[in-house]
Amino acid sequence: MPLSVRPLSHALGAEVRGVDLAQPLSNSEFDEIHRTFLEKGILLFRNQKITREQHIAFSRRFGELDNHDSLPRDRHPDYPELLLVTNIPEPDGKPSASRYTGQQWHSDMSFTPVPSLGSLLRGITIPPVGGDTMFTNMYLAYDTLSAGMKKMIEGLHGIHTGTRKVDDPNSDREKEQKKINPPIAQPVVRVHPETGRKALYIGEKVSCFVDMTPEESRPLIDYLVRHATRPQFVYRHQWQQDDIILWDNRCTMHIALGDYQEGEIRHLERTTVKGTPSGYYLQ
Repeated sequence: MPLSVRPLSHALGAEVRGVDLAQPLSNSEFDEIHRTFLEKGILLFRNQKITREQHIAFSRRFGELDNHDSLPRDRHPDYPELLLVTNIPEPDGKPSASRYTGQQWHSDMSFTPVPSLGSLLRGITIPPVGGDTMFTNMYLAYDTLSAGMKKMIEGLHGIHTGTRKVDDPNSDREKEQKKINPPIAQPVVRVHPETGRKALYIGEKVSCFVDMTPEESRPLIDYLVRHATRPQFVYRHQWQQDDIILWDNRCTMHIALGDYQEGEIRHLERTTVKGTPSGYYLQ
């Protein structure tokens, strides 16, 4: 079957068909996938029965992979390129360190000096109902702002942290994260290095703006996040086993909904492609 593409929503996303990621891709096939990735922001590959090694190998076609030194407790013990997004308990019976991963609107690794170019998440064990992920188009979020708002935010920098929405029961992990990943200032408007388009760069991990108090910042942060996640900008993905979703962190934002029954297993594994340096640590 030749490679083909089906739109996932009006705002963003496409399903790529006719591709078996267990097999090597030709340069022309990969080039078509890469072009579609830049155009659509997220790509879905269904029914990909691949190994961890094949997952990593395909991901490397997009660039250098992160070893997740900024999230040491969440990575696979034998494959540092793989970040575990799982609620399976630890071998000692403690709750998984990553069970609440992604339950805020965010862009991956925004709390580091080299935010992610893209992420490739593979669904391994999926709840029978729920466990969805939502994605939004940050080009559209920026483009639909008023001229006055664009002017206001052009020079702003948001302070990003690695804090999660749900308090982590493991306080040692929280202390470790604050030490490994101190707050970093990122531009609120970023220019995509490959397309040249401007995208809004905000999220629920932004605590405040540089040179502004949290109280002053909160109304604008809340407005921008609410604007960016309007239904017409969003695609909601219902996971199936052996799905792989690839998304462009430079022009999308996403959230894991946690909308599944307590006790159901949800286990996914993610590679993270490194992007270009951005932002600066606060002195």
